Amino acid sequence: MADTAADDSKFLFLENDFRNSGVAQADWAAKKMVWIPSEREGFEAASVSEEKGDQVLVELLNGRKMTINKDDIQKMNPPKFSKVEDMAALTFLNEASVLHNLRERYFSSLIYTYSGLFCVVVNPYKMLPIYSEKIIDMYKGKKRHEVPPHIYSITDNAYRNMMQDREDQSILCTGESGAGKTENTKKVIQYLAVVASSHKGKKDVSPGELEKQLLQANPILEAFGNAKTIKNDNSSRFGKFIKLNFDVTGYIVGANIDTYLLEKSRCIRQANTERAFHIFYYMVAGAKDKMKEELLLEDFGSYRFLVAGHVELPGQQDDELFDETLEAMDIMGFTEEERLGMLKVVSTVLQLGNIKFEKERNSEQATMPDNTAAQKVCHLQGINVTDFTRAILTPRIKVGREVVQKAQTKQQADFAVEALAKAMYERLFRWILARVNKTLDKSKRQSSSFLGILDIAGFEIFEDNSFEQLCINYTNERLQQLFNHTMFILEQEEYKREGIEWNFIDFGLDLQPCIELIERPNNPPGILALLDEECWFPKATDVSFVDKLLNTHTGHVKFSKPKQHKDKLMFTVLHYAGKVDYNAANWLTKNMDPLNDNVTALLNNSSSNFIQDLWKDVDRVVGLETMAKMSESSVPTSTKSKKGMFRTVGQLYKESLGKLMTTLNNTQPNFVRCIIPNHEKRAGKMDANLVLEQLRCNGVLEGIRICRQGFPNRIVFQEFRQRYEILAATAIPKGFMDGKQACCLMVKHLDLDPNLYRIGQSKMFFRTGVLAQLEEERDLKLTVVIISFQAQARGFLARKAFSKRQQQLSAMKVIQRNCACYLKLKNWQWWRLFTKVKPLLQVTRQEEEMGQKEEELKAAREVAAKTEAELKDITQKHAHLMEERAQLESRLQAETELYTEAEEMRVRLEAKKQELEEVLHEMEARLEEEEERSNSLQQERKDMEQQLQQMEAHLADEEDARQRLQLEKVAVEGKVKKLEEDLLLMEDQNDKLQKERRLLEERMADMNSNLAEEEEKSKNLTKLKNKHESMISELEVRFKKEEKSRQDVEKAKRKVEAELADLQEQHADQQAQLAELRAQLAAKEEELQATQARLEEESNQKGSAVRRVRELEVLLSELQEDLEAEKVARGKVEAVRRELGEELNTLRSELEDSLDTTAAQQELRAKREQEVAMLKKAMDEEGRSHEAQIQDLRQKHSQTVETLTEQLEQAKRVRAGLEKVKQALEKETADLGADLRSLASAKQDVEHKKKKVEGQLNDLQSRFNESERQRTELGERASKMTLELDSMTGLLNEAEGKNIKLSKDVSSLSTKLQDTQELLSDETRQKLNLSGRLHQMEDERMGVMEQLEEESEARRALERQVSSLNMQLSDYKKKLDEMLGTLELLEEGKKRLQRELEAANGEYEEKAAAYDKLDKSRSRLQQVMEDALMDLDSQRQLVSNLEKKQKKFDQMLAEERAVSCKFAEERDRAEAEVREKETRVLALGRALEERQDALEEAEKTVKALRAEMDDLVSSKDDAGKSVHNLEKAKRGLETMVEQMRVQIEELEDELQDTEDAKLRLEVNSQALQVQHERELQGREEAGEEKRRQLLKQVWELEAELDEEKKQRGQASGAKKKLEGALKDMEDQLEGTSRGRDEAVKQLRKMQVQVKELQRELEDSRAAQKEALASARESERRTKAMEADVVQLHEMLVASERSRKQAETARDELSEELASNSSGRSVSFRNHHHHHHHFLIFSHPIRSLLFDEKRRLEMKISSLEEELEEEQASVESLNERLRKSQQLVEQLGGELAVEKSSVQSREASRQQLEKQNRELKAKLQETEGQGRSKLKSSIAALEAKLREAEEQLEIESRERQANTKNLRQKEKKLKDLTIQMEDERKQAQQYKDQVEKGNMRVKQLKHQLEEVEEEAQRVAAARRKLQRELEESAEANEALSREVVSLRSKLRRGGEVVFGGPSLRSGGGSGGSIRSLGLVGGISRRSTIIENSVELQEEEEPPSPPSPASTPPPDARGEANAPDE
Repeated sequence: MADTAADDSKFLFLENDFRNSGVAQADWAAKKMVWIPSEREGFEAASVSEEKGDQVLVELLNGRKMTINKDDIQKMNPPKFSKVEDMAALTFLNEASVLHNLRERYFSSLIYTYSGLFCVVVNPYKMLPIYSEKIIDMYKGKKRHEVPPHIYSITDNAYRNMMQDREDQSILCTGESGAGKTENTKKVIQYLAVVASSHKGKKDVSPGELEKQLLQANPILEAFGNAKTIKNDNSSRFGKFIKLNFDVTGYIVGANIDTYLLEKSRCIRQANTERAFHIFYYMVAGAKDKMKEELLLEDFGSYRFLVAGHVELPGQQDDELFDETLEAMDIMGFTEEERLGMLKVVSTVLQLGNIKFEKERNSEQATMPDNTAAQKVCHLQGINVTDFTRAILTPRIKVGREVVQKAQTKQQADFAVEALAKAMYERLFRWILARVNKTLDKSKRQSSSFLGILDIAGFEIFEDNSFEQLCINYTNERLQQLFNHTMFILEQEEYKREGIEWNFIDFGLDLQPCIELIERPNNPPGILALLDEECWFPKATDVSFVDKLLNTHTGHVKFSKPKQHKDKLMFTVLHYAGKVDYNAANWLTKNMDPLNDNVTALLNNSSSNFIQDLWKDVDRVVGLETMAKMSESSVPTSTKSKKGMFRTVGQLYKESLGKLMTTLNNTQPNFVRCIIPNHEKRAGKMDANLVLEQLRCNGVLEGIRICRQGFPNRIVFQEFRQRYEILAATAIPKGFMDGKQACCLMVKHLDLDPNLYRIGQSKMFFRTGVLAQLEEERDLKLTVVIISFQAQARGFLARKAFSKRQQQLSAMKVIQRNCACYLKLKNWQWWRLFTKVKPLLQVTRQEEEMGQKEEELKAAREVAAKTEAELKDITQKHAHLMEERAQLESRLQAETELYTEAEEMRVRLEAKKQELEEVLHEMEARLEEEEERSNSLQQERKDMEQQLQQMEAHLADEEDARQRLQLEKVAVEGKVKKLEEDLLLMEDQNDKLQKERRLLEERMADMNSNLAEEEEKSKNLTKLKNKHESMISELEVRFKKEEKSRQDVEKAKRKVEAELADLQEQHADQQAQLAELRAQLAAKEEELQATQARLEEESNQKGSAVRRVRELEVLLSELQEDLEAEKVARGKVEAVRRELGEELNTLRSELEDSLDTTAAQQELRAKREQEVAMLKKAMDEEGRSHEAQIQDLRQKHSQTVETLTEQLEQAKRVRAGLEKVKQALEKETADLGADLRSLASAKQDVEHKKKKVEGQLNDLQSRFNESERQRTELGERASKMTLELDSMTGLLNEAEGKNIKLSKDVSSLSTKLQDTQELLSDETRQKLNLSGRLHQMEDERMGVMEQLEEESEARRALERQVSSLNMQLSDYKKKLDEMLGTLELLEEGKKRLQRELEAANGEYEEKAAAYDKLDKSRSRLQQVMEDALMDLDSQRQLVSNLEKKQKKFDQMLAEERAVSCKFAEERDRAEAEVREKETRVLALGRALEERQDALEEAEKTVKALRAEMDDLVSSKDDAGKSVHNLEKAKRGLETMVEQMRVQIEELEDELQDTEDAKLRLEVNSQALQVQHERELQGREEAGEEKRRQLLKQVWELEAELDEEKKQRGQASGAKKKLEGALKDMEDQLEGTSRGRDEAVKQLRKMQVQVKELQRELEDSRAAQKEALASARESERRTKAMEADVVQLHEMLVASERSRKQAETARDELSEELASNSSGRSVSFRNHHHHHHHFLIFSHPIRSLLFDEKRRLEMKISSLEEELEEEQASVESLNERLRKSQQLVEQLGGELAVEKSSVQSREASRQQLEKQNRELKAKLQETEGQGRSKLKSSIAALEAKLREAEEQLEIESRERQANTKNLRQKEKKLKDLTIQMEDERKQAQQYKDQVEKGNMRVKQLKHQLEEVEEEAQRVAAARRKLQRELEESAEANEALSREVVSLRSKLRRGGEVVFGGPSLRSGGGSGGSIRSLGLVGGISRRSTIIENSVELQEEEEPPSPPSPASTPPPDARGEANAPDE
């Protein structure tokens, strides 16, 4: 399944890495790729090498160069757009790009491509796996951009749009024959039958269901309507419109099929390799015996209508297809009778071809010698043979009131039979179609909408184009107009949605002239109307029809007479797809389609009901009555119709096409364009010219033309930012930013022309070519980034390699040092001794190690015990956990089941939620649409109200103007009346002439008809005469044969001769009448020619008069323009004059204000009032002059009556537009009503769904109570859903309310509209005559009013200035009154300053005029400079292009050098890597040998260890012997024997276990050794194989390196050559660059000089402004100083007063002081003797005096301080005065300096002007020299550059080859390095494994040693025990013997008497014995215990100390016993 999916996706999806092909992008960026025209390929890719004006030198991909005109070149899109799915997204929309994209996709088996609204399909000529059910499922419900292009996507989108928008849809499939229209139509029906089937869930489906019938209708129509052509094996020879009806739920409820232009002529004639309709071949090949007899069938070769006999189709069997067709008829419900009747008609058509006619010998009458075919025809059709033959050979026709039998000629009979066959087949086809429609439309369900599929032939341009081609091309014109209109609407909606400003163009109007040329009924009539008109006229021919066409449409844009054709029947129509030459031969016959009405009457009365049904409308047939009145030609070329009885083919087709177009206009169309790639029916081949022609004919290129007008390239903000942010990285700040803002910033940063783009709400819109430019810039930026990244990466790798080399060098030094040390120590004896002794040093550590091992054993046992206890706990816990796990699993299973149920419910709920959300979105969208409509209606209402208000205001204005213009109207009307009277006279004369012409034409027509009748009578008479002559000849023959009846014959002969004489007389009379009639005709024709000549003269006079009128209109318009220009100029001059006058007046007023008193001001006022009066008079005079001009204009306007009439027509058009608006509003109201109904139905559906959902929610809530979290969540979701539903119902209610309001508003608006329209119509009727004049007079009045307003504004400004000046004067008066006495000097200075100011102002005015002149000259200079700069820019662009080319050349050179350096470095690296690999190989070999040696050493060590083990065993045996000797003394231990036996048994069990373990260990060790040896052998073999492979690869690499060296040598030679050539080029470039630099320097100098001039001008202006500002400031300062002087004067006066007061006070005080002091001295002298009294009174007097003195001193000090302050203030005032005087002097100096500077500037300005002129001359000279030099240098450089580019291309090819080889070698090197690394890793793994193996071996050896030691210990203990047992047995026997001997001794000793001492001694001896026995027992017990302890210890792995080293305790005991 995965493979099939991959296969399917290959034919639908693009490869992932295709668009991001870096190589293609780089190639496109490096070369300026374009498309050039090619005869074979259509267009070829080429790179632009050089541009020479309009000619461009290009280089093709094969290296060939050619020069092409720049207009023939088409730009190439970047590789990003390769194989793009929608060609509207191409940045360059041109024919070459479209063709290339289609070709690339076609060769990738991608046959579907979008082109805007089109889906373009290219016939693959093979079956593709893209129509399966899986593909259908893939396209279900997907949007267009979500899936690749496919006919299923178009169909699904149409279906979804129909369901969502409730709008009817249509799919229009057009194309040439063989392009795949029928197949795509089938696929559409197949898809809809699957998607919209009403039996989706049912398994048992009845065979007659609608979908099956719909699919089975196609085979029937194909059998009867399709045929094999040269281009196509199954070509539809008719157009069809299949209309599929759907109900509200989207299921198919019925279908209807309409057909157009059946090619019925195919049933009578075909080309040699073509077939007739399929049914003929099916029937003849597939009919069985009985049916064959009924149908009277024969072999293929016996039918004349089957021209080529049995032409078989490859891969198809006609008989099988016949059975399938019959089966399809059965499914469609055709009865057996109907099927047989149909086949009989088909057989009849074939038999009609077999009827042969022959001409009689003596006459042209046709005869039927063999009537077998006629009998068969009559049998099949159920008519009489004789009647049929009579009807064919001698039909009855009505001549006048008589019915006459008219003999037919052979040609007429053949024509009649062929016409009958065609008509019969066409009627059969129409009947089948009606029958199929009846079957398909049986459904009882009501259809709500439909989807139509139009399968019709595309535009056809053949060598010979006839009436059929005109009809097809007319259809395609209408369809293309529909497409253009649809595209216009969609573009408009897109731009509106995105909020883009765009001037909309209705592209559908482009095709209107051609359509009107074909279909227009009158004024003038179109082609079809003229053809119908010719069919009504007698004696009309095809030539007269063409002449009439040429006379009627000579001046039409789309009509012409072909120059290359001399045939009179040819004419040319210019369609949108190109010029088509039509041949009008037999058009009248084809248009009328005449039949033999005698035969049709027979067929109408047939015995077969089926035939009667076919021919029921016989009265509509064009019969033979017209054939009786035809012209002299034998074949009927013209006929006169029965008025109202028949309709022409053109009329019927025009009506059917009109119905089709109305249907399509009411639908939303979807366009599919089918294209045939070649005429050879070969897959994978594309004929470029053929495809281009079809693209033009199909309108794809027309659609692209429309795309080019707007902004075809659209890109989402995010994608634009993501792709092109690299170009404006600094423009966007860090952090989050809205996409639109970011794009705006990016576009500003990129400096794009605002006309090239638009920013919408969600995407960017670009014109063609902008994205390609951005792509180029992005590629340049990316190359810079990638180069820097590569540089960093290469630097890092180089540093890494260098550090690695350093580490290797240090490691090599360490190894060398160690090797040197080893070589020094190798032969040193002490070193050898050290190496031999070192292993022996470990023997002494064995005992310590044994102790350590014992301790480790104990710890391990403790750990084992703990682990066992833990294991038990863990096993218990594990069992418990397993039980819990089982319980949890059962619970989990239950929960998962519940979860799955809940999940299913959740999925269902989500699906329903999604459905409801979709419904909600739909309703919201509809609500938004309704709101938008309501808003638009309200806006329109507001606009209408505003318009009404404006109209009312306008009407009021017009009323006012009408009253004013009534007098003018009278004069104008008088002149108009004169002109109208002249016109009426001319029209009367014209009408009289036309009436005379009509009378003459009617007389001519009557004469023609009479002539025709007379000619017909004469023809009948001649025929009768011929008949009689034949009868006479027969009589003469009989006379010879029958001699007996000679007399009777002679009598008959006399009678006949008499009749002959009468007839001859009649004939002579008729001939005389004919001659008279011809003479009358000639006279009438002369009169006609004279009248026509008069008419032509009058028309010429009329044309000349019209031309004069137009010329006068043009003169009028020119005079009006001149008048307006003069008015504007005069207004400007007056404004300038006013401004200058105002400035002069202001200056004068200021001067007079400053100089004169109030009396002078009053005089000024009087003067100003006089000036105002003068101005008023001037205004009045100007008004009178204006009125005089207006009167002149009115007189001139009297000549513009015709323009007024044209304006009247425009007003009528406006009225018609308003009526159209009204109709549109009515349509909108109807649409709103329909939308309301649909909303109501949608509301019902939603309520129904809501109820269902609520029920389901209740069920779900009952289920959700069982679960915990999921149920609560689902409950919340359900509540949310209910809330959403409630909100939706609320919204629906609101929408209904809004809709009701809207409907009310609409009704009120419609009533208001009607009222306003009625008012408008009344007003327009009254004021149409005045509207044009009013507009003009209003414009003039507005101009006059504007002038008056300007003058009034100027007057107001003057008044304001006067008032402001008065205010200033009053202020100045006050100040002057205060300053008169003190400031005379200042006034003089002021007067001087004012005089200087006046002079400065005068100079300023002169300077201003001079500066104006300078500005004008500067503007002229700027224009000249701009032109020069433009030329300079062009030169700079050329130079920059050259520099870019030079840079590219340098870059390419640098790349070549870098590549060669890379090659050298890579070669060095490769050699170094080879060396390293060789060293690695050698090291690996050595390592392998060392490992083998190590293995052998390990085996040797194993053997040595085994020998040591044997030695140890033997040493343990000796130790056992010593133990045995020690334990012989342990006898007498009877109590411990049984314990020892138990221990022995346990020890034996343990021994057995240890022996088993030992055996296992030995087996495992052997197996491990074997496995290890095998692995080593395998690794050695693999290593050897890899080493061989590596050696081979190294040899191959060396050979490749040698080849590379050779190639490199060749490349270096070529490189040296190139470098030499480059040096020459560089030298030449340097020379040219020097010349260029010099020219650039001169230009820069000139620019600098010009800039300096401009700066100086600006500086002078600034200085002038500064001087003015300084003058104003000086005035301000003088005023401020005057104010300060006044203040100072006041302060001085006040200070003088205060000073005087202070001086008087001081004098008084000094006088008082003097008086006081004198009084005091006198009193002291005189009254000295009154000392007592003095003492009494001295104290208070002194105190008072002191107080007074202090007070006076304080006053004096304060007065002195005040004096000082006053003096300081006076000094400051004096300083201020001095400063002000200095300022005044400085200002005067500055004024003088400024005057001098102004004079110097004037002089400098004159010098600058001179310099400017000189510089201009120099500039022109330098530009001419520079251009000539640059042109020559550029030509030389371009030639050299071409050569260099050719060499570079050669080098680039070689470089590409080298890079390919290098890449291959790099790949090989990488593979080798990878292999080497793998080997190194494997070797490392082997090392690790060997080390692990060694460790494992050592561990095993150690374990073996331990086990063997344990075994030896156990064996020794066992031996000990056996010996002890034997010794104990022997001791037991000895003791028993002693006991026996003792008992016997006791028995004997009873007889002996023991004494005391003896007893003591005996006791002592006995004691000794006892003691000995006790000691022996104790010693035995101790030995037994010790032995038991030893056995316990021997179970542990460490061995106990040997008994030899430590003596046993028993020995000690025994040794110590005697001591005791």
